[in-house]
Amino acid sequence: MAAPTNTRFAVAVHVLTYLASCAAAGRTAPVSSDELAGSTAVNPVHVRKVLGPLRTAGLVRSRPGAHGGWELAVDPKTVNLAQVWQVLQGDDQVLGIHGPNPACAVGANIQGVLVDLDRRVARAVLEELSGITLDDVMSTAGFNAEDFAILLP
Repeated sequence: MAAPTNTRFAVAVHVLTYLASCAAAGRTAPVSSDELAGSTAVNPVHVRKVLGPLRTAGLVRSRPGAHGGWELAVDPKTVNLAQVWQVLQGDDQVLGIHGPNPACAVGANIQGVLVDLDRRVARAVLEELSGITLDDVMSTAGFNAEDFAILLP
């Protein structure tokens, strides 16, 4: 199976969990894009591209300047992953539907079937993600107070 090419959602959940963990540890200093990139193993520019829409949605806030960075702007118990998905995915297709050949008997009729399937998959994804909060992610990952202490500057 081919590896997914869009990692925005996974990176978003990762950095939101990191920011929530920092807050739980009592960290008051913002977290730099470089620090988040180090945890996610992606380029800091990609981290900022993921965080931008989350900031616009009010899930994170940024502080400019040399000692600036990112902070969680919401309670992890109140944010579900469907909210994160919708911020990043919007109404974009989930399945990556191609443009079939309309001159082909199958190609001429398959597009509607694929579009309907994509909508159904998108609804199922949102339904599943709506029941998972950021706090649930932290709990499922097994974070505890001792783990948070290493996140303090």
